[in-house]
Amino acid sequence: PQVCWLAPEQTAGKQKPYMYTQGQAVLNRSFFPCFDTPSVKFTYSATVKVPEGFTAVMSATSWEKQKDNTFVFKMSQPIPSYLIALVVGDIVSADVGPRSRVWAEPCLIEAAKKEYDGVIEEFLVVGEKLFGPYVWGRYDILFMPPSFPFGGMENPCLTFVTPCLLAGDRSLVDVIIHEISHSWFGNLVTNASWGEFWLNEGFTMYAQRRISTEVYGLPYTCLEAATGRALLRQHMDATGEDHPLNKLRVVIEPGINPDDTYNETPYEKGYCFVSYLAHLVGDQSKFDAFLQAYVNRFKFQSITADDTLAFFLEYFPELKKKGVDSIPGFEFDRWLNTPGWPPYLPDLSPGQQLMKPAEELAELWAADGLNVEAIEAVDITGWRTYQLVYFLDQVLQKSPLPEGNVERLSKMYPKISKAQNAELRLRWCQIVLKNNLEAEYSKVKDFLHSQGKQKYTLPLYRAMWGGSEATRALAMETFSATAPQLHVNVQNYVKKILGLQ
Repeated sequence: PQVCWLAPEQTAGKQKPYMYTQGQAVLNRSFFPCFDTPSVKFTYSATVKVPEGFTAVMSATSWEKQKDNTFVFKMSQPIPSYLIALVVGDIVSADVGPRSRVWAEPCLIEAAKKEYDGVIEEFLVVGEKLFGPYVWGRYDILFMPPSFPFGGMENPCLTFVTPCLLAGDRSLVDVIIHEISHSWFGNLVTNASWGEFWLNEGFTMYAQRRISTEVYGLPYTCLEAATGRALLRQHMDATGEDHPLNKLRVVIEPGINPDDTYNETPYEKGYCFVSYLAHLVGDQSKFDAFLQAYVNRFKFQSITADDTLAFFLEYFPELKKKGVDSIPGFEFDRWLNTPGWPPYLPDLSPGQQLMKPAEELAELWAADGLNVEAIEAVDITGWRTYQLVYFLDQVLQKSPLPEGNVERLSKMYPKISKAQNAELRLRWCQIVLKNNLEAEYSKVKDFLHSQGKQKYTLPLYRAMWGGSEATRALAMETFSATAPQLHVNVQNYVKKILGLQ
């Protein structure tokens, strides 16, 4: 299950086959003999022989090409098994910074270079300033074929990402900040078990938003965090707050695949807990210094939440003396072991200056008689992606809109309705389905034909299946046409939604 073999039609170039591996959480045991647990770290080397016309790359600190198209890789830093990854395909590379290059199929390499030139180094430099040295040598990114089911996988030295990030206008480059943040949180300091996945993801979300604040400013980061909070709200509403998976410390029974416990909680509730620790400290620069000390203390180790929290109290003896771990309602134990909504939410009000105009504009579009004058007075040309995303999320919540409004909205904002940006396309497709805008069903079909990312694909099938006869037919027709280009897990999830299993 670890090794994904793609037929040429599942690639961007559609000429040659492609192979990649995806180890997280517990699949690398099917690829090589290992202690397949994040609690064990080791160095590795590999020799990979591939046919002429193909290139191999791995998550390694050094590699060289020898004769007979044989590649030799070495990872000189200890890593957990899930971070070993291999790709073999028709791929080429281009430099985009002093220690970064992009890898992609030849037909995508120009777009990848244009999108990421100079960008990665800027994020790395800020990360180093905040969290200490970047220890992995190179930071390359590999743009996967469109059927890759994830947004990104933080394999050290070589992050795998969805080609959906190639929006053409750099509007999604900041997505890579999350994967870069894993260089410290996850790859360097690792959760010792998948039951404490929040140690990887909660700290990474916090680190990502610290870098984003330094690069883009606080209002923008608060807006991005608000979209994250909305996803957590949706998830908890769907599962019920007291669902056992809505704890930070999850009990994974023997025989359960950790992937089946995956959800928004370790990311967003984890982010809230790390923010709460920062709030207890009360001084951003002191908390930044703590994070650097934390990384330094536990680098190349696998740890538990108890290790993290004990180190926090040891680092801030005055907080330990105050007993901050047992403040009623905010006990560390409650954070870890009680399901439900986070007891503390970081203040996102600086994002209001970007959210408020988006909320007001959505209100105008949801009205019965459209106030065209008021709508035209709002200039959205300068809005960045997350502001548009936030606006569309509001419109979706208010949908279905009064008769004719969505058609007007589509005509008025071609920047949205004809967007190539995947985050905007997803939401526009959801709005089209919720409002039964049959004239634009083709956009849903085109988007599902163009990529197979799980986060975009499943919500659209759910929306189609939960809709009218016409949208159900659209779901069946689209799935039968695109199934061969989807990852097998995504195929199975869609089959479940469509009742084909």
